[in-house]
Amino acid sequence: MSSKHVVFKKICKDNSVGVYVGKRDFVDRVDSVEPVDGVVLVDPEALEGRKVFVTLSCTFRYGRDDMDVMGIAFRRELYVSTRQVYPPLQDREKGIHTRNQARLLRKLGDDAHPFFFEFPDNLPCSVALQPSPQDVGKQCTVEFEIKAFSAESQDAKIKKRSTVKMVIRKIQYAPEVEGVAPSVETSKDFVMSEKPLHVKASLDKEMYYHGEPIKVNVSVTNDSSKNIKNIIVSVDQVATVVLYSNDSYVKSVAIEEPGDCVSPGATLQKVYTLLPLLANNKERRGIALDGKLNHEDTNLASSSIVKEGVLKEVMGIMVSYRVMVKLIIGGMMGSSEVCLEVPFKLMHPKPDTVKESELEEEMEFQEFKRSYLTGMVQDEEEEDGNVSGGEEMAPKEK
Repeated sequence: MSSKHVVFKKICKDNSVGVYVGKRDFVDRVDSVEPVDGVVLVDPEALEGRKVFVTLSCTFRYGRDDMDVMGIAFRRELYVSTRQVYPPLQDREKGIHTRNQARLLRKLGDDAHPFFFEFPDNLPCSVALQPSPQDVGKQCTVEFEIKAFSAESQDAKIKKRSTVKMVIRKIQYAPEVEGVAPSVETSKDFVMSEKPLHVKASLDKEMYYHGEPIKVNVSVTNDSSKNIKNIIVSVDQVATVVLYSNDSYVKSVAIEEPGDCVSPGATLQKVYTLLPLLANNKERRGIALDGKLNHEDTNLASSSIVKEGVLKEVMGIMVSYRVMVKLIIGGMMGSSEVCLEVPFKLMHPKPDTVKESELEEEMEFQEFKRSYLTGMVQDEEEEDGNVSGGEEMAPKEK
């Protein structure tokens, strides 16, 4: 049982609108997605007759400089849904869907109004390609955002000072049922060699968790006349931008190269241990991340799992992992290679769920602030209109 229930809040600069949510990560279970629920706190005097709307959006950005068209980066809204929360269009009690909303409404008073969104089942999860330290601004991302704003109407021009933006994440956890442990083998024949080279690589399971060492079992039977000069074992992350251009970014996120050799007629049985971590790849451009909220809770992107029947082309960025076993073969005319690819999944374990009935009534309000990894800066829009006004500017909580 937690001692306090954390609630994230953000207030716009003109003090007219504040947003309160109970979490920043929403879980995609493949067959269903957790809904987005929260509360908007309004200041009727600061609104000066304006209405208040809340929008949930999913945006795909492909913002590399070399992909710009006439200086404008590619951007596509995959999903957007807008609700009017003030003046309310229905009875306040009918807008309450969760116990968290009910507690917030009791805490914040009559000027608080609930909002609730359900994700469609065909949207991608949050993912971003890490820029290099020299890159500036947003890069290639699939991003989810809650936006609350006050305006004369839904289609009226929105002032940044009257807008609150919260970037949230849609994430997946490892499924409870695992697949078969992957194993790949191959034989290679050579000219002037009567017998082949046989190589087998296997993993002890299909699913690995972030931060868990990956043990790769490699078996080499060298009945050929060739000399194996080196064995390189690596974990590759493959991020494919399927929505726009089908570009693939293949990055080795962990590698072992101990210099093992296998002479003609010899054999090798060895277990190589690799540990793919973002901490070892922070300066590398093109590494896929599980979205971006805070520096400390960003990691390598999880493997993408898509619901059956959903077109992969609308998934934005697809992420997969494989172990690569590469044998460098010596020869009179130069070296050659024999490679094996062993696919696996890299995800987060499903956390223990906390029932709403077990949550403490006492709430701890925290400012919702979005930090960037090294080499990233806030864009002009976010700096100007997406920063909480702070405690002194916020409407008072009861």
